[in-house]
Amino acid sequence: TKTLDSLFLMNGHIVVAHVIDTLFGAATFLEPGDTSKRSHIETDRIFAIKNSIGNIAYFYSMDTLQGNWFSRQEMWLFMKGERDARKGFKPWICFYGSLLTGLAGGATGSFFGPIPPLIYLACTGFTTVRIRHSTISNIDYLESDAYILGYERVARQKRRFFSMVAGGIGVVIGYGINYAITHF
Repeated sequence: TKTLDSLFLMNGHIVVAHVIDTLFGAATFLEPGDTSKRSHIETDRIFAIKNSIGNIAYFYSMDTLQGNWFSRQEMWLFMKGERDARKGFKPWICFYGSLLTGLAGGATGSFFGPIPPLIYLACTGFTTVRIRHSTISNIDYLESDAYILGYERVARQKRRFFSMVAGGIGVVIGYGINYAITHF
């Protein structure tokens, strides 16, 4: 069996695959699930590649003209924050709050029924993100602003997604309840 390489992407994801080459501004690698297929990722989307021996080739560099404001260490912590939030942050309060708001809005039967969950969705971005110690991989990361920014970025995205889905479900159920009450 071939030993695999790790591609650390700028969005915090890690792709474990056999890297063939990194020429022409892209990394070419064999698909993890189907080794007969090749995939490409542009090098500007890659933070680093760690090969099977343990050597690391960095593709990220601090360059304010490209929008890379963080140093290499700060960017690593930012990506760690994104990864930890993706894995551990669960916005269930936003989900249930939006579900109830959508249910109430849809139950009115009004044309404006979807408005309350949309307002709730907009308000989820104003509240602060509480980072629970059980959701982070290393407690020392909390000393870094870059880590916190990465965590908050993904946490807010998850809040919006959960609120949007739950609000839609609530509105549909609310309209169904309204229809059942008024027609039966």
